[in-house]
Amino acid sequence: MDENFGGEDLDNIVILNDEDGNEVRFEFLDLIELNNEEYVVLLPVVEEGEEEEEGEIVILKVEDTDEDSDEESYVSVEDEDVLNEVFEIFKERFKDDFDFVD
Repeated sequence: MDENFGGEDLDNIVILNDEDGNEVRFEFLDLIELNNEEYVVLLPVVEEGEEEEEGEIVILKVEDTDEDSDEESYVSVEDEDVLNEVFEIFKERFKDDFDFVD
């Protein structure tokens, strides 16, 4: 998929629906495996005219919806310890690409 949308490369864009059914675009940053579970690290895509929130990433757990299908769904992670552990792995992998602020 080599389409451009507003000058953006769409190869690593994920579109999810929020709780109100609105489409929200994210840039896929990484897939991290922890304790036999997979987690995606996503960065919200700032649309033109929207205010950018500095460095806000989203970590979601990957769940297979159907064994016969390639579809998967993402669910929010309630466990703060798991979120912190995934984020620490992400920070270590990307320490040269991003400036992390504690």
